[in-house]
Amino acid sequence: MSISPLMPVYPRCEVRPVRGEHCHLISEDGTRYLDFAAGIAVNLLGHSHLGLIGAIQQQAATLMHVSNLYGSPQQERLARRLVESTFADTVFFTNSGAEAVEAAIKTARAYHQAGGDPQRFELITFDQAFHGRTMATISASNQDKMHKGFVPLLPGFRYVEFDDLAAAEAAIGPQTAGFLVEPIQGEGGVRVASPAFLRGLRELADAHDLLLVLDEVQTGVARTGTLYAYEHYGIEPDILATAKGIGGGFPLGACLATEKAARGMTFGAHGSTYGGNPLAMAAGNAVLDAIADDDLLAEVRSNGERLRSRLEQFIGNYPELFEEVRGLGLMLGLRMKGEPRPFMQHLRDRHQLLTVAAGDRTLRLLPPLVIGEAEIDEFFERLSAAAADYRLPEPA
Repeated sequence: MSISPLMPVYPRCEVRPVRGEHCHLISEDGTRYLDFAAGIAVNLLGHSHLGLIGAIQQQAATLMHVSNLYGSPQQERLARRLVESTFADTVFFTNSGAEAVEAAIKTARAYHQAGGDPQRFELITFDQAFHGRTMATISASNQDKMHKGFVPLLPGFRYVEFDDLAAAEAAIGPQTAGFLVEPIQGEGGVRVASPAFLRGLRELADAHDLLLVLDEVQTGVARTGTLYAYEHYGIEPDILATAKGIGGGFPLGACLATEKAARGMTFGAHGSTYGGNPLAMAAGNAVLDAIADDDLLAEVRSNGERLRSRLEQFIGNYPELFEEVRGLGLMLGLRMKGEPRPFMQHLRDRHQLLTVAAGDRTLRLLPPLVIGEAEIDEFFERLSAAAADYRLPEPA
């Protein structure tokens, strides 16, 4: 047999974590890594957080799974907390970010169908977006590398340039149902939407009875220093997809919506076998317990500014490597002069620092939200050593 037991869809590296401690991962061979990837913005409380572990253990001993055919006090509690903390009136729980975005797409289409406009099914999406790996979410993402092998794509998506309000307005037509956009493009290179762009989309949605759908799978749950990134812009969406950090490492996502936007999501419109299971709800409530704290949010903002300020000073020492620092809070990106993957591998293999490569020549920095001064100092020690002994790849 030539194929591996694990389907070879990931280019897996030699790091093999078996244990986590706060902001570090420990590999099978005992190597200790500083984790500034956090499972790609998932482990927001770090590793081995006692509150999260305790909540999952207690729930596992009580009830792990029950069908959504029955009432769910666990879901009701978490949904109520999300509604009270956000723009939303109602919540549907999923197992992942892709499922949350899928539910958001269905909610947007159902809104118009329920209103007697079945021809309005198209969402305007944006270049370099990443919305997930299902057929609908890769169809919503204008990236050829994600489309390869899976054409024909699903209809219903129209791509325009990110942060270009005039292009978004020009794309509106009789089939338009709304906009689907990340406030900060993570996979696309930590590209931050301008206030004028997101506020303009909100105004266009209001003027044309369209829905503003935000993909906050990566930006949400305090990652940028507010519970959700839309709060930085002084607007509210109609629908929002969240996942990653909301479970702190346990698979959990959610689609949040206003009552008006969810008017088409009636009995039988959507469902999930595992979505909202009691274990996931215990994890989600434990995460909210930890981040429902103004002091923690203030620390995310201050640590983000401290990290950003030091990075901006640092990159000046290596103009041949770095161009700029991007992002908000603890979702930061280092835009590089060349492809970031070789430097990411150098950080990982030679200096035991974990980061994530992204598009637009950007290296993502997504540390746990619980980092402190010691972890920031350790990060710069490792980054400085890596930059000092890095050799640029030879030109092809």
